Amino acid sequence: MSVNSTIVNTVLGPVPADDLGVVSVHEALLSVLPGAEYAFDVTVDRAGIFETLAEKLRDFRAHGGGTVVDSTGMFHGRDVRLYEALSRATGVHIVASTGQGPEELLGGYFLTPQTNPPSPWPAEKFADLFEREVTEGMVVPRVERRGPAGLITTAVTRAGMTATDESLLRGAARAALATGTALSFRYGRDAVTELDVVLDEKVPADRVAVGGLDRRDAVAAGAPADVVDRGAHVVLDHVGTEDDEHLTDAERAALVAGLVRAGHAGRVLLSAGATGVAEGHPANGVAYSHVLTAFVPLLTAQGVGEDDVRRILRTNPRDLLAVR
Repeated sequence: MSVNSTIVNTVLGPVPADDLGVVSVHEALLSVLPGAEYAFDVTVDRAGIFETLAEKLRDFRAHGGGTVVDSTGMFHGRDVRLYEALSRATGVHIVASTGQGPEELLGGYFLTPQTNPPSPWPAEKFADLFEREVTEGMVVPRVERRGPAGLITTAVTRAGMTATDESLLRGAARAALATGTALSFRYGRDAVTELDVVLDEKVPADRVAVGGLDRRDAVAAGAPADVVDRGAHVVLDHVGTEDDEHLTDAERAALVAGLVRAGHAGRVLLSAGATGVAEGHPANGVAYSHVLTAFVPLLTAQGVGEDDVRRILRTNPRDLLAVR
């Protein structure tokens, strides 16, 4: 089956992959630090959250955006009913994700379940959890299941991959393989070693996206080139964030241009990593439209042609998200 005839799972149901338009692959809509919703000083105003997110999504659409992928996974504020309403109101396709991680953000249930002796969940249990969110629908706690997840995502501990992180990666990989859904992970310390764990589960490399590769330490280690050499997607997912930890946008544009010149335009993905509304932690204040309004002109100035820009913003994410 060709990619052009496949579908992508959005919160409003399957849509033809070609209908996605410009896609931001690593964003956050409502991002809640696990447990923050129960804090005495946090009030989750769903009506207010809706209005804030709707305004930001309409801005994204007004500048040519078509699809936002909420890549936060489970238990980080994902609100499928809210996302359904937002998609209907704004006309922006929303792809929600399943997955968890890194270890430090897992609830105790997943670290010390009722086994004798207590032990973290093995990969096969994470795989079953994530697979069911694709095949049976995403869980709305204590109520029901809604639409299928359109992406499987996880993250690795920044100090280095733990045993639980490896179980999460392997579980996510097995769920991706079983459902035909793409896998995205934000690397921790060693992007190539972590990618090799996923590939060891026999997931095709072109179904994998590695995020965080616009961090300075990733670039210094040569990780973007190593990841594309293995056939996976490089995700520069902090476009618009300029600090000591990340490249500037000008440096990102130069990195993208270098990858394009090396023949890797088909393996580059871009996103702002924007946080629409945050509870329990600060939002980053970057607009979903930033890639379109501020970054694309930098790519053009670096000599990246219109066809390659279209490939990076439209074709690459379409091919990644299409269910195979």
